[in-house]
Amino acid sequence: MSDLRGPSLYQALVQNESAVRELGHPALRALAHELTDELRKSATINWQTRKSARAEMMAMITVSLARHSYPPDAKKETVDRVVEQAELLADNWAFEHP
Repeated sequence: MSDLRGPSLYQALVQNESAVRELGHPALRALAHELTDELRKSATINWQTRKSARAEMMAMITVSLARHSYPPDAKKETVDRVVEQAELLADNWAFEHP
């Protein structure tokens, strides 16, 4: 499914210049789409207001970044930006059918 949800997470990832320099745009696009799929699959209604579900999402994002060798220099800020974008999309994701 091609949509703008991946690119919104992509924008959160490319704000770290060292990530762009070290990984390149194609790898960051792939990471954004992987994160979008993972977050969409695990989204629940109002997950952003439930601390435990939000913590699981943050852990999932952190693991995905590490798996793709995302530079650690701004990892916390990147996780926060990805979560912020996911929160904007989560309610819609919770109602999607696989």
